[in-house]
Amino acid sequence: MAEVSEEPQMYGNARVTASGELDPESERCRTLRKLQHYKVYKKRWYFLAVVCLINASNAMIWITFAPVADLSASYFNCSLDTVNYLSLVYLIVSIPIGFVASWFLDTLGLKYAVLLSSWLNMLGSIIRCLSMVPFMNNKQSPLIYLFVGQSLCAVAQPLILFVPTKLAAVWFSEHQRATANMIASMSNPFGIFLANLLSPIIASEVQYVPLVVGVYGIPAVLACILATAGISDKAPPTPPSASAIHSTSEPFFTGLKQLLKNKAYIILMICFGAGMGIFTAFSSFLEQILCFRGYPNYISGICGALFIFAGGFGALICGLYVDRTKKFTEVVKIFFAFTALLFTAFAVISNLRNQAVLLAIVCSLLGFFGFGQYPITMELAVECSYPVGEGSSTGLAFISGQVQGLIFMVMFQMLAKPYAAPPLSACGVNQIEIYDWSIPTLVMAGVCSIGACILIIFFHTVYKRLAAEANSEQEVININDGNEPHN
Repeated sequence: MAEVSEEPQMYGNARVTASGELDPESERCRTLRKLQHYKVYKKRWYFLAVVCLINASNAMIWITFAPVADLSASYFNCSLDTVNYLSLVYLIVSIPIGFVASWFLDTLGLKYAVLLSSWLNMLGSIIRCLSMVPFMNNKQSPLIYLFVGQSLCAVAQPLILFVPTKLAAVWFSEHQRATANMIASMSNPFGIFLANLLSPIIASEVQYVPLVVGVYGIPAVLACILATAGISDKAPPTPPSASAIHSTSEPFFTGLKQLLKNKAYIILMICFGAGMGIFTAFSSFLEQILCFRGYPNYISGICGALFIFAGGFGALICGLYVDRTKKFTEVVKIFFAFTALLFTAFAVISNLRNQAVLLAIVCSLLGFFGFGQYPITMELAVECSYPVGEGSSTGLAFISGQVQGLIFMVMFQMLAKPYAAPPLSACGVNQIEIYDWSIPTLVMAGVCSIGACILIIFFHTVYKRLAAEANSEQEVININDGNEPHN
């Protein structure tokens, strides 16, 4: 046996005494000891539930009028384009705010991001409700209150949309991250699901359109109360995983520079943004696409609801599977390919009449594969860009989606051909003209197909966060065995 030196030895930043034990005063020793004592807290589920409620509420407010666009245009005595702008304002506002939200989340932390988003969302929903008060609308159009309220809620959207990956990283263990991210991320599509289901039911006639605004304000107020009363910690007292200790190890602007030099991340950001932009336009225009072919609002509402419901089911399966296998890239590529095929199928079937069942099936499968990959893509963005903060890596991807969504929504409206209402159309009660969306749906399918090809062929990456966690665990093992850790 080799002699043991009486002098302390250094391993990296950790000092080892003559007896072979770590010096308890060593900075690296303190870090490594923390790594051996991971812990999760029950409060993480409350935090997750509040984030889900805010996210769902914000999505309901965004898509409020899209499932009943024709009735909304008739009630407010405006064009369909004006109604579409109530959804479009989210994209316009959230693009510049997205950069601020990324900085805010990575610099000030989860607590303040969630609290600020809950208050903005609640105030925006209350201002929207002023459009229903008669004496407030004597001298001005109720649309003013709607646009101001929508804009405030649009400011809240990036803050709460960027939270899921950060929440999963800071509060959940390695084997729960993808599932937690899936639950938090899919709460936003779930809000779209509820709006697609409830808006046509509540606003079955023109005079009930304002009631939709009031009903959707209730969850926004409840979410703000729960967030303010119950969220008090930025992070748990003990980290749940090795990477949680360094979840924002890179300064914000340094992290942005690293992201823009990361080829794999750039490809993922562009392709994810294209898919997100297409889905944003699809959700906003679904009722207008189908009504031209004679499908009533409740059919488009059912199709939109199935689209989201199946997406939640797909995301659940993907989250559980990826938590066990860590096959992020394989899942994203396969699901993106099927999404492109199903968008092509929708472009064809949406031009046929009396095919409600087939449309419902295609929309369900489209949601399953399209939304199913959504939270996994967010986790993959973190994996390929670590140690850049989660707020920055997911935030930049979302901004890409918002920019492309804005471009697509404007472009699709320009491509839609105006027609005088045909006899079998189910669009509008007082609309002078409606639009044929056959060309925009084909363009949707084409863009999605190009994005799928680029992702499948060119995207390759290593899982940097998982590798860092594995190295940290090996360091602990090596030091406990008296071996020098790998730097």
